[in-house]
Amino acid sequence: MGVERLYGWHTVRALLSQAPQRVLRIYLQQGRADPRAGELEAQARSAGKAIERVDGGRLRGWVGEVAHQGVVAEVSPLAPLSEDDFYRQLGTALNPLVLALDGVQDPHNLGACLRTANACGVMAVVVPRDRAATLNAAAKKVAAGAAESTPVVTVTNLARTLKLIKDAGLWIVGADAGAPQPAAAIDLTGARCLVMGSEGTGLRELTRRNCDWLVNLPSLGTVESLNVSVATGMLLYEAVRQRQPASKPS
Repeated sequence: MGVERLYGWHTVRALLSQAPQRVLRIYLQQGRADPRAGELEAQARSAGKAIERVDGGRLRGWVGEVAHQGVVAEVSPLAPLSEDDFYRQLGTALNPLVLALDGVQDPHNLGACLRTANACGVMAVVVPRDRAATLNAAAKKVAAGAAESTPVVTVTNLARTLKLIKDAGLWIVGADAGAPQPAAAIDLTGARCLVMGSEGTGLRELTRRNCDWLVNLPSLGTVESLNVSVATGMLLYEAVRQRQPASKPS
């Protein structure tokens, strides 16, 4: 499957913590002697991984003009979750929560959505294969390790996938600024798939037709729309709020 280069402190440390067997080699920029570097070196030693010191130009040559933070890891790529395996897992999961992104094109937004999805207990993030951001190194850096535990399922036809998700017993909830009802008015406690649209145009019409509910997110200011990663966080945390056990009176 080749070798993948990932970068950034959070990403590399998450790999060492969650999947050390995938880490092949770690490169640290020469001259780094700060506490972060010391913590990373200690964690690498504990995991039995050697760190090689290299100059910044070499790191840039590998990953380009990005904020690599002085650390790059060569890793074995994570095996993707296939559509068939995803549907099989849906069939056995109890009240699964799934996030589908309808054409999100900015890798940073994809990474931010994945990070929030991980924090909210999402089973998987579904993205279309075409006209959408891929889970590249930039997205994984923003995800800060979430890509190593929350799978991203790449599908050929999102509309078809939503229908199959419905067949597995999930209700589809799409976020739309013009929807007549707020997210808090919809039951998000059962098996649900939350669908977010692209940065520019939102949900595509075919995607909207496959939604059981369309909901809006509260906005008290003058802005017309929210960044898709912010809106995703708001909707996911509404689902988390509803799924928490009701607090008992003292």
